[in-house]
Amino acid sequence: MDGILNIDKPAGMTSHDVVGRVRRLAHQKRVGHAGTLDPDATGVLLVCLGQATRLSDYLAAEGKQYRAVLALGRTTTTEDASGEVLTEADAGAITEADLAALLPAFTGAIQQIPPMVSAVHHEGKRLYELARAGITVERTARTIRIDSIQLLEFAPGALAQAVLDIACGKGTYIRTLCADLGAALGVGGHMHSLRRTQIGAFTADAAMPLDALTDENLPELLVSPAAALEHWPAQTAATEDARNDIKSGRALRSSLPPETVARILDASGELIALGKADGEHLRPFKVFV
Repeated sequence: MDGILNIDKPAGMTSHDVVGRVRRLAHQKRVGHAGTLDPDATGVLLVCLGQATRLSDYLAAEGKQYRAVLALGRTTTTEDASGEVLTEADAGAITEADLAALLPAFTGAIQQIPPMVSAVHHEGKRLYELARAGITVERTARTIRIDSIQLLEFAPGALAQAVLDIACGKGTYIRTLCADLGAALGVGGHMHSLRRTQIGAFTADAAMPLDALTDENLPELLVSPAAALEHWPAQTAATEDARNDIKSGRALRSSLPPETVARILDASGELIALGKADGEHLRPFKVFV
């Protein structure tokens, strides 16, 4: 089977656990995921099967949306509710207006330091591996993109909480955003809970709860590779000769703007390659046939 499953990941499982469940139901080994979710997080987890595993990096790079609960007045070792408490402060003086006024400063291209519990590499090891060993290292801030933050709810108090809808790009750590918002308000904060509501065209509303997935309904839930990237530009290799050219790595004549990355489809609409335009041609760089 080749395609993408939109799974609503439950809390308490790793993304790898979900892949293992799908692998057993599908009775095939070639299964992976596009974009890790922490064990405590829920929501959209894209699981790729067969040839679609070669699209996982592109799917993971799509824009994402999250619903997070920000808890003010308490910092933790992991920047979320699972960590040990580091500091506590009274957030009772923080108002909804205070938080709302701060959010524009955290949108657009901003600098963010990855948390120690992230999968970022440091001298050949993942940061989370070092964190488990009790080691903390200096991390370099990276540029990330936050498209929007909407403040949906605010509950004032000594441990005030806020519900935020966040649209962002790849590499954004929502736990760190929550910690940074708390720091900017002067009382500290952490991410109380997180739900991913969208990756690219895949939404939580359309996701299948993992417990409802069976070996019988799995094939019909698969989204084809062509449909998973349907918002990308496309060009059709309409003839058998053109399809064979793509199979051999030869370029197609194309009027797509230079640097455009596009899907190359065959006459039936199946994704047979990804290509990059150079002004006159569309040159395949990832071929699926």
